Amino acid sequence: MSDLGEEDLVALRSAINALEHPGLAARLTDLIGKPIELLGSAMPTSASKVIAASVSKALEMALQVALLSLQHKSHAGSQVLHKALATASGAAGGAFGLPTLPIELPVSTIIMLRSIADIARSEGEDLSDPESALSCVEVFALGGRTRSDDASESGYFALRSLLAKSVTEAARYLANHGIVEKGAPVLVRFMAQVAARFGVVVTEKVAAQSMPIIGALGGAAVNYIFTEHFQAVALGHFTVRRLERAYGESLVQTEYERLAKGV
Repeated sequence: MSDLGEEDLVALRSAINALEHPGLAARLTDLIGKPIELLGSAMPTSASKVIAASVSKALEMALQVALLSLQHKSHAGSQVLHKALATASGAAGGAFGLPTLPIELPVSTIIMLRSIADIARSEGEDLSDPESALSCVEVFALGGRTRSDDASESGYFALRSLLAKSVTEAARYLANHGIVEKGAPVLVRFMAQVAARFGVVVTEKVAAQSMPIIGALGGAAVNYIFTEHFQAVALGHFTVRRLERAYGESLVQTEYERLAKGV
């Protein structure tokens, strides 16, 4: 018998499906007809360097957006708009390939972040709180799991635990200083942890978009899937946080783990 209400149990089950079974690689594999994780692991060193630099830049810009402009209210229907904008930027990436990634990835990442922020607000988050704002950026790490990950080390609560200290320290720093000082160690550490996970799925995205059969139309489809993936992870993440505020962290984690065994 659960202490959670029936509606909250349904929401938690949905969150578990999104957080424990992220289907990005599978959906990209279906799109291009080849195992995307194998393609990603075969990327040349030169491409990996471009991806790493693009990921760092994208997350740096996303952090600035999270802290400076996510407090403004969004218009209704923005989820659809965000997907459309991200799809358009993906079309450019598909048409012109890796050389456009340093431009396309920051744009699509910021678009996704605004969408994530809308979801956070809808689940009761106060984005004027630095910890909530950082939790939006944290979604890029939570959505960076692959099927080859060790479940005991990469499950939702395991990843949150790994990130918890960095999130707390970064939030405390921001609350005390009120501004982002470039190179602040606590922020660098947090962003490095997020980049390590986010970079994995960006590599998969680039591998899919680099296929000769993809082109502009396929590139748009890849970015649509990419955006939808992180929106699903965000909804799961902020659903869990909403339930933790209502029932307590310990109870929600216990229920999550119990239900996850049957999902």
